Amino acid sequence: MTESPSSGGEHRPPGSVGEVFLVFLRLGLTSFGGPVAHLGYFREAFVERRKWLGDRAYADLVALCQFLPGPASSQVGMAIGLHRAGFGGLLAAWAGFTLPSAILLVAFAYGITALGDLASASWIHGLKAAAVAVVAHAVLGMAKSLTPDAKRATIAVAAMIAVLLVPGAFVQVVAIAAAGLAGLAWLRATPDPAEDAAALAIRVPRWTAIACLIGFAVLLTGLPVLAAASGDGAIRLLDIFFRSGALVFGGGHLVLPLLQAEMVQIGLVQQDAFLAGYGAAQAVPGPLFTFAAYLGVVTTTPPSGLLGATVALVAVFLPAALLIIGVLPFWEQLRHAPRAQRALMGVNAAVVGILAAALYTPVFTQGITSTATLAIAAVAFVALTSWKTPAWAVVIASGLIGWAVL
Repeated sequence: MTESPSSGGEHRPPGSVGEVFLVFLRLGLTSFGGPVAHLGYFREAFVERRKWLGDRAYADLVALCQFLPGPASSQVGMAIGLHRAGFGGLLAAWAGFTLPSAILLVAFAYGITALGDLASASWIHGLKAAAVAVVAHAVLGMAKSLTPDAKRATIAVAAMIAVLLVPGAFVQVVAIAAAGLAGLAWLRATPDPAEDAAALAIRVPRWTAIACLIGFAVLLTGLPVLAAASGDGAIRLLDIFFRSGALVFGGGHLVLPLLQAEMVQIGLVQQDAFLAGYGAAQAVPGPLFTFAAYLGVVTTTPPSGLLGATVALVAVFLPAALLIIGVLPFWEQLRHAPRAQRALMGVNAAVVGILAAALYTPVFTQGITSTATLAIAAVAFVALTSWKTPAWAVVIASGLIGWAVL
């Protein structure tokens, strides 16, 4: 029996750890295009196809992860795994989604460079075009359910314009907060029984959530002191990557300057090796934070190799896991309050607008580079929307088409 801030009594998760791992492994092998595209893949897999949760609960979750530091798409995945199969599901979701790209980058670090510049390969262009279709499909689907009236559509467009005019993670947070205030003042909550039936079911004991938040704070403040006092290379590596995962808002691309300052400027990684790994990281599926595994291999001081990769990979994602476990139970309790529901209606509209802005840049601007890639994206979009083809199949087919014709 577990205690929860949102409900009491015994609760059995609706799914299994193995089920969660297999679904996220497929996503980890096929989710190209960056964090925004990942959110599109997740919505197709868990909202539309499997109906593990509803659009409103999914948008609430995306909004929460925009406020938290760390890799937003990975945090959303961890939360879905926690909802589906408990703590084992959270770990399975992280492992399935993360390990494919981590293994590829570790292999690259060990010298698999014969493939050349992966970022310019023709099949990569096909995959980027598919990402355009996946994100467009997600934005349209979320818009239908989350911005069905003039007020919420206005909030969505305002958020989109703000993010496009002033790019940056800080503006996204401000736009979400402003949309919440607008929803509180302007909108009226309407119960949706269908959505309630497909809501998140997070059952975490209160003491566990608080312990995770305390652990996050202790590690963030204590690891630098311990690393300086001990001089141990493993603790120093743990400190560098934990702080990188704990202090960066906005996704993988924004962690790169911090990692460069922490690793290159003090001589732990050579500049050429850093840039080569960053190029390879653009060409693999899954979260960009797996770049940490590559850096762990190529560090110039022990630990390096597989041990360094393991320390770096676990450390950079650990803050995200601690925050998700610590915050989600209280978030679930809050989101059912009447005033919070009005605010979240505005927040969800803003999430649609922010994803629409990201659909234009960087997804469209980087994915559509020719008439051929536009054609691939159009075919992929029709396959997703009209033929109901799974996203993973669309991605694989787009990569093959890109390889054949580009």
